[in-house]
Amino acid sequence: MTINGTPIQTAGDLAVPAVVFPGQRAVESAHRVAYDLLSRRAPREALDVLAPALEEEPDNRGLRVLRAWAYFMRAQLGPAERELTALVEDDPTDVWVRHALGRTLERQSRLAEALPHLRLAHAMSGDLDHELDVLRVERLLLA
Repeated sequence: MTINGTPIQTAGDLAVPAVVFPGQRAVESAHRVAYDLLSRRAPREALDVLAPALEEEPDNRGLRVLRAWAYFMRAQLGPAERELTALVEDDPTDVWVRHALGRTLERQSRLAEALPHLRLAHAMSGDLDHELDVLRVERLLLA
């Protein structure tokens, strides 16, 4: 689809123009557009935007995090787990990635594996939502 001759990505009723600002690389544009799509709950479209950018820069951590988020939102838990595991190995101090890996394992009913990641994310962040996730998984393990 195009608007005024400009190709766009669509997400249902969302129209996302493929805008690249002067001096901005396509990878930077992909990051911005994919983040916007994910914040609007359009993970399939975000994955479509991320794929060519990741072909160009396969080690781009920001793009990989967005891809993991998109997989998680689409309940593609195997690919999400693989991406998040690799990201945790690259940077064990990344709270968001650590928490997302714990949630991904929890959604697969792998509670004992999820708990250490959730506990670490809570310890690193002190975030109340992270604490609630830890308590939920602990209670499920006791049930």
